[in-house]
Amino acid sequence: MKNRSMEHLLRLEELGFFILTIYLFSLLPFPWWVYPLLLIIPDISILGYMINAVTGSYIYNFIHHRGIALILYIGGVLLVSPYLALAGLILFAHSSMDRFFGYGLKHPSGFKDTHLGTIGENQENAEE
Repeated sequence: MKNRSMEHLLRLEELGFFILTIYLFSLLPFPWWVYPLLLIIPDISILGYMINAVTGSYIYNFIHHRGIALILYIGGVLLVSPYLALAGLILFAHSSMDRFFGYGLKHPSGFKDTHLGTIGENQENAEE
């Protein structure tokens, strides 16, 4: 049986990042319902897998890369562009939510192969 303390610690960190995005969203001039509405939009990037796994992984990883999200958010704050800040914040929040649930950046070998391990494998091993 694998020690899960590090996995739990990393998930708590992702939860903290997610909660931070809720606070930062409250500083933007948008109604509260915009946040949950836009939160799942980044998953449209999964459509890249209709081309092939390599293209899908590049598109998915670009949209789910928190560095890109931070550039957009900070750019939005510095340029006083709430829409740009919102885009970055939603991308960051979505990526943190995904990682909290065990979905990581994708390897070109396939959708289930992530930097956090194989999707579904953690749940199976946890039961052992």
